[in-house]
Amino acid sequence: MKSLKFLIEKEFKQMFRNPLIPRLIVLFPTMVLLVFPWAVSFEIKNINIDVVDHSKSVYSKRLIDKIAASQYFILNDTPPDYQTAMMNMEHGETDMILEIPASFDKDMVKSRSSGVGVAVNAVNGTQGLLGSNYIMQITNEFSSDLRGELMHTLSAQSRASMMRMSQIEIIPQYKFNPELDYKNFMIPGFMVLLLTIICGILPALNIVMEKENGTIQQINVTPVSRIGFILAKLIPFWIIGLVVMIISVTVTYLMYGLWPAGSMVAILFSAIVFIFSVSGLGIIISNYSENMQQASFLVMFFILILILLGGMFTPVSGMPAWAKVIAAVNPFNYLTKTFRMLYLNGSTLADVSGNLLILGIIAVILNGWAVLSYKKRG
Repeated sequence: MKSLKFLIEKEFKQMFRNPLIPRLIVLFPTMVLLVFPWAVSFEIKNINIDVVDHSKSVYSKRLIDKIAASQYFILNDTPPDYQTAMMNMEHGETDMILEIPASFDKDMVKSRSSGVGVAVNAVNGTQGLLGSNYIMQITNEFSSDLRGELMHTLSAQSRASMMRMSQIEIIPQYKFNPELDYKNFMIPGFMVLLLTIICGILPALNIVMEKENGTIQQINVTPVSRIGFILAKLIPFWIIGLVVMIISVTVTYLMYGLWPAGSMVAILFSAIVFIFSVSGLGIIISNYSENMQQASFLVMFFILILILLGGMFTPVSGMPAWAKVIAAVNPFNYLTKTFRMLYLNGSTLADVSGNLLILGIIAVILNGWAVLSYKKRG
């Protein structure tokens, strides 16, 4: 126990001998949470759209103005025909085409309905799907507003006849993220990413660096046990990880007003369980790496798997079967779900206990593997 204390003290002294480290502990999570949530977003805006208006009437002009005023679309051009609009799309000048028929006004007044044509550039599937949904929502709102205006122009008998017709109005209510702010969805994932880098990747690179420098050989010839050596390497990063977690929560609240709807204690406890699991993975990487080049390749390989198959950007339920198997043993996946539940859903520690139990099992397996695979070489 006394030797462990001295080893931990050595690690802290070695770590803070570089004056850049204390600054990075504060600046790294701050910069990540200030920049990345704005840059990494699947929310599609500024979609270029061409409108082919064959009607050139009052109602068609109002529909065009409503589309142009939307935050999702930029009115690129109003070409005279559909062929010209398609040429614009082929040249990459526009992403969508809305074609309004010549009988648009007449149909709206007489039959209270009309059809419009929409062509979407689906090379970017996400943009194509969301763009078509946006345009459908705008046209449905326009149709509903126009129908209400036209009812006031009808005679009392016609109005009563229309009122007797069955109508269904859908009023959406968004739970947990009512503003549909994508940053609120991504920020918990970036917190998990910070913990992965600081508590999983940095310890691995630190140990491999000592292998290359030869300083680790001096410890290998001492009576320090394998468990004691690994704990001495990990405990400083565990403490730094908790500090970074507290800084991340504070920055998130100050910059975005986002505070856990659940328990702050549950956030920290979940972070601790995850830190135990991901740090074991870092030690395993260092045990099988003889130099920084090998460690760097392994780190890049595992970090891609952890993030891309961890549910940060795309839900695990939408992945193929083989990817779901990997996600089932991916600690990144479980903490991302846990943080989103605690931050957005208002879940309690009991609600996320299943995720934490699996994280605990993964932590035991990985740390056990780390201890067994570490070989002392004199």
